[in-house]
Amino acid sequence: MVNLAYNKNRLLPTAEELPSSDETPVDNQLQNDIPNLLLSLLASIWANRDDWYFGVDMGVYYNPDEPAIVPDGFLAVGVKHDTGERGRLSYVLWEEQNIMPILSLEVISEKYNNEYENKLADYQALGILYYAIYNPFSGRRGRFKNRQRLEVYKLISGKYELVQAENNRVWLPEIGLAIGYEPGEHIAWVREWLYWYDILGNRYLTANERAMNAEAIAHQQRLIADQQRLIAQQERQAKEEAEQKAQRLAQRLRRLGVNPDEFS
Repeated sequence: MVNLAYNKNRLLPTAEELPSSDETPVDNQLQNDIPNLLLSLLASIWANRDDWYFGVDMGVYYNPDEPAIVPDGFLAVGVKHDTGERGRLSYVLWEEQNIMPILSLEVISEKYNNEYENKLADYQALGILYYAIYNPFSGRRGRFKNRQRLEVYKLISGKYELVQAENNRVWLPEIGLAIGYEPGEHIAWVREWLYWYDILGNRYLTANERAMNAEAIAHQQRLIADQQRLIAQQERQAKEEAEQKAQRLAQRLRRLGVNPDEFS
């Protein structure tokens, strides 16, 4: 269980003096790729905001006498996003106005690391409002048989309670986003991914998807422009042919001694 009590009047260590993580490597690719996807999406969604930070595999220091806790990903709101060229080495609470992350994310390890027990208890003790667990092994036999793919817990009266998901998404009103999952393609890998959604349930697109959409829209606009040019060309040709036909008719009438102007 984490210990938040320490003497705040002492000289506290800085981020430069603390390890940036627990040096424990992740045991599967998803533990890095999923949080990094959520980070890249936030960088687009909140491009005009400078009051948030999303850390990936970074130490969160809550007590100078205790080792950091290292979520696969975490979101803090109300802190400065841009901290200079070096950025953050770790997330040190006493350097962040004691603003606790609002969301912590864990991707279940290949070698189970007590995400549903010990880590849940630690994040609860820290007072992190939301704890999300993504489990790519849910539904399998054993300990994951009855686990949902994505479980999001909310801190209510000091205890975590599971939030009911809707259409594989959980709305987080304090953040103004929903977190959920669906099949997609990221880094040339087609599988199920975690994404952010708006209040209507619309998924925020990745940079690659936005580029592809922009290209598709541009292609459609080019097709429309080509079609409009073709229609205009056909209209000009039809007008020219009608004028030529009228001129030929007028010439025949004059040869017959009839003035075509009298019919105008």
